[in-house]
Amino acid sequence: MKGYLLDTSVALIALSTPEALSSRVRRAIEQGPGFLSVVAYWEVMIKSMRGTLDVGDPRDWFGHALDALGLRTLLYRPEHVAALFSLPPVHQDPFDRALIAQATVEDLTLLTTDATVSKYGSAAFRAIR
Repeated sequence: MKGYLLDTSVALIALSTPEALSSRVRRAIEQGPGFLSVVAYWEVMIKSMRGTLDVGDPRDWFGHALDALGLRTLLYRPEHVAALFSLPPVHQDPFDRALIAQATVEDLTLLTTDATVSKYGSAAFRAIR
């Protein structure tokens, strides 16, 4: 599978202030195909429940993001969990690590705003910031 996986922050920014994203990230979203992981939905739900993120009713966020940005759903599968084992301990954000594992397994380029993610670079993992 070739295309782009949006990390949670890219999806949130693309919905609210897309001009704040780099031109490379905006181009990739427009070019597609683009994917949004259920991992991002999980992160949005948790942060909404904690009161650290306001997206209205978080139960509606995922469907709205898919429709508004023209994205496809990427489910989280056992192969993605297994890929976590091979990731270096660059940082401890479980959501970012899960998305990096998914992007690697699915041969997708991760679209991110996180500079730390570039430290995961390998022949099997690509990111655009």
